Amino acid sequence: QVQLVESGGGSVQAGGSLRLSCAASTNIAYMAWFRRAPGKEREGVAAIASYGRINYADSVKGRFTISIDSATNTLTLQMNSLEPGDTAMYYCAADWVWWILLPKYKYWGSGTQVTVSS
Repeated sequence: QVQLVESGGGSVQAGGSLRLSCAASTNIAYMAWFRRAPGKEREGVAAIASYGRINYADSVKGRFTISIDSATNTLTLQMNSLEPGDTAMYYCAADWVWWILLPKYKYWGSGTQVTVSS
């Protein structure tokens, strides 16, 4: 069993930045960030493989950066130029299978709220 704990959410004005972190209980090959806005489906935001492959949703390309620190098993999402449309609960996910941005990861955190005001 892999435990994932997110942190770093909060409230920010449009144009601002936030940095999300996800601490994993063990080293795992593939990790990703998802988000779910009220009334919407869960959406893949960014995914990263331990060997370096990265995928982003079109909606966040150029604004968000995903990274992983293998030494500490910590996944990070740097979010810049935030927009009200980025408001959502953000979840960390992990698996030994490369699901890219599909919500099929086996392990999930409990989420951290991001709110962007205009």
